Amino acid sequence: MKERGPGWAASLGLLLVTAGCAAVGGDEASPSRTCQEALRADEAKIRTDRWDPPKDLPGLGDYPEIHWQVRAKGNPCSRGPGPTEWAYQGVVTLRPEDARTMAQRYAFIPYDSVDPAELPDSGPADTWPGLVPFLPAEPRWRYSRIYNESEPSTRWRVAFLDVERGILLFRLDDH
Repeated sequence: MKERGPGWAASLGLLLVTAGCAAVGGDEASPSRTCQEALRADEAKIRTDRWDPPKDLPGLGDYPEIHWQVRAKGNPCSRGPGPTEWAYQGVVTLRPEDARTMAQRYAFIPYDSVDPAELPDSGPADTWPGLVPFLPAEPRWRYSRIYNESEPSTRWRVAFLDVERGILLFRLDDH
């Protein structure tokens, strides 16, 4: 049986918004406009429920706090058939010992020292605006290709770790 995590719940919520928009009567523009407004509101929501399945983000330990968002990569308000994939970003506050263990286990190195050819297309500067308040003021980001490529994961993963402040910034994409 396939595991259902926060992406599933968020996707279901967005799907219900979309279905509700399609069921609304009236002129052609009204349902689409209503769906787009509901979609934007849901994507702006900052979620704080624990990440599930935990295998998407290994090594977090018993973290005290998480803030994350989900966005549709396609247009779930479209009348066209087909699935919509989802993108996730989040900020996790780790316990100090878990941040240190994670840094050692996955060989996180200073972000500034990584060969630019090995870096993902987007970095910490591309964090969604709703999550920026949860980032440290002067982060010392570390990066680990080992962590990003570790198994198992049902999503593409990119993470940045500030060990001193115990903050993990993550991105997950359906694939």
